[in-house]
Amino acid sequence: MKKIIVSLVILFGLQTIQAQKSFKPLFDGKSTKGWHSYGKKSAGKAWKAADGILHFDSKEANNGQGGDLVTDAEFRDFHLKLDWKIAQNGNSGIIFYVNENPVEYQNTYSTGLEMQILDNEGHPDAKILKHRAGDLYDLVQSRSEPVKQAGEWNTAEILSRKGKLTLILNGVTVVETVLWDDNFKKNVSGSKFADWPDFGTFNKGKIALQDHGNNVWFRNIMIKELD
Repeated sequence: MKKIIVSLVILFGLQTIQAQKSFKPLFDGKSTKGWHSYGKKSAGKAWKAADGILHFDSKEANNGQGGDLVTDAEFRDFHLKLDWKIAQNGNSGIIFYVNENPVEYQNTYSTGLEMQILDNEGHPDAKILKHRAGDLYDLVQSRSEPVKQAGEWNTAEILSRKGKLTLILNGVTVVETVLWDDNFKKNVSGSKFADWPDFGTFNKGKIALQDHGNNVWFRNIMIKELD
């Protein structure tokens, strides 16, 4: 019996390692390689990478060195994982399915969908329905709020596959919805994006970390592309 238990433990461990290997890092922990500011060739100096952490420095942003940070690569069906923490009274977001065409679209959120990052206790946006941490911004309210206080690390996951979208915050599924169907279009028509013709229409695009003018930190950014 002991041999069987040991074998099962080893098998489980190997399966866990294999599952982790299927995720690829999007952040090397020391540079902004693989990323750039939206519409630019490189990352603004406000995005600082060191010791495994990517920090948006709001002081540098005030010098014109900010802008949303976007991946060089595009993704269709994917599972994204990362840790984030926000400064007190801060606001940011994880934006996905971004169509980077700055001539047509001024911002990442002109086309991309957003999982909200927010200090729910201190930022005024928290008073607005569908604008709180974990929400699919302005479209779908999170079913619960497992978010931690400002200054503490949270783990976010975005899983999008064949139109089915799941948002997970600190291990809790907070949003489950279907993209691009009639209900999704109804949600868009009732949102601030109603008159934005190309918002939320792309099923392939870049991932962005938002410059909302507040200090925010990210780490352990990784992605698994899905069949």
